[in-house]
Amino acid sequence: MDGQSFSTTQITSLWKQYCVYIQQQLSPAVYNTWILSNPITQIELVGVDKARVTITSPTAFHSTNLNKNLHLQIKQVLDSILDRSCDIQYRVGNPVFGQHDDFEQPISAPTSVPRQTQPSYRYSHQSSSAFTNSFSANSDQSPRVEDLFSQERLSEAAQDRLEAQARGIGLRSDYTFSTFAVSTTNEMAHAAATAVSNRPGLSYNPLFLYGGVGVGKTHLMQAIGNNILKNNPLVKILYCTGEEFTNEIVNAIQTKKARNFKEKYRTVDILLIDDIQFIAGKNAVQEEFFHTFNALTKVNHQIVLTSDRPPHEITLLEDRLRSRFEAGLMIDIQQPSFELRTAILLVKSKAQNLPISIEMAKTIAARVDSARKIEGIITSIRSEIELKKKELSPELIDEILQLEIETKRPRIKVAPGDIIKTVANHYHIKQSSLKGHSRIKSLVTARHVCMFLLKKELSLPLTEIGRWFAGRDHTSVLHAVNKVEREMNIDDLLQQDISALRTTLTAISH
Repeated sequence: MDGQSFSTTQITSLWKQYCVYIQQQLSPAVYNTWILSNPITQIELVGVDKARVTITSPTAFHSTNLNKNLHLQIKQVLDSILDRSCDIQYRVGNPVFGQHDDFEQPISAPTSVPRQTQPSYRYSHQSSSAFTNSFSANSDQSPRVEDLFSQERLSEAAQDRLEAQARGIGLRSDYTFSTFAVSTTNEMAHAAATAVSNRPGLSYNPLFLYGGVGVGKTHLMQAIGNNILKNNPLVKILYCTGEEFTNEIVNAIQTKKARNFKEKYRTVDILLIDDIQFIAGKNAVQEEFFHTFNALTKVNHQIVLTSDRPPHEITLLEDRLRSRFEAGLMIDIQQPSFELRTAILLVKSKAQNLPISIEMAKTIAARVDSARKIEGIITSIRSEIELKKKELSPELIDEILQLEIETKRPRIKVAPGDIIKTVANHYHIKQSSLKGHSRIKSLVTARHVCMFLLKKELSLPLTEIGRWFAGRDHTSVLHAVNKVEREMNIDDLLQQDISALRTTLTAISH
């Protein structure tokens, strides 16, 4: 059928498929307004792999906004149905038999193909009306025309399209720069991420964000993707984790579809990979990523990576990859400060319509050390209020914190000597000094922290803890534990130290 136009029957059949597929992506109001009232009136095959599709609208207003707001989704559906690359022409007129010559000049879509002389299809008024009416039986319940074409409705359609695209990529709609709380612990990462999203491929390529659990690495990475998509809906973004990247390579090798894998990853405009440390030690995976990295950076396509540690600390990572990671901008995102955790909690609770006061937020922030845990606390509070009909109160907050923080914390299974060694290494002091009698302030702080962890994590008796520290009595140990508990609520650095120590000890115990 190359070089020929579709018949009336063929267009009607394709129109039905087109409506079914695209209806799933749009809200009912947008579908009824922008699809049913703007039918496909002509399809011409061009060569072996292209097609020219004409969509006719009643006014230039309809045609312009259809092209502006829904072109990408329309093209994706038509490309899939026809199995060809479609050049879509948006025309203005009445889709009535014999009226084609009265159409105004087409409003060209992006990457338009010059019009060629082909036999044209005259779309009959009867077939158009019958088919359109079959999809709009409830048209009497639709909003008024002037409301459907309002600026608010157009904005909603554009937002719907962006959210659908983001979901398809794997991006969370709430992971944006506007919902990311900034403080001194992450302001550099936020500034770099914003710069990358505004000038992808030109500012800091690759961007390598690293830090512990719950510091906001994934949030920033996805905010980059969401902002780029907002600025350019036609951009090709690929988001995955290091584990997913690895699994795809293994599957491609097993099914002999390596070419498909390379085509997928090396033709994107933006590549976002979370937890890139997962590929370390996997030779075939590192080999493929090395070539993918080179292919993308060669043409200034942006790469953003996250990891739980800097490149030089990723064991079994190939030197050639390590050097490429370090050639870009590497930023360490620290554990959020007390003030930042409070701000994060207020931002996230507002998004969940939870009226948490600043005092309640401070109470939670003093006992929660990461943004991820904050999300869990907020979810628990919301479920208690909505499902169990409890009232939001300081007592409810304390109850949830006790349950979420104390009982659900991973159990650390190490020997007392492991805790002493870990604390000594963390504070860069000798174990003998830590256990001795010196009253130097830095040593006293480390000693108190060590006693606190021995009590809270191993539940050792106070007298036994005292024996590890030159035979101190139980009252000295109790004083140290209580002091650390009090100061954690006001000393953010101390809280960060204990959080880091617990993370290290958890890794050791597993």
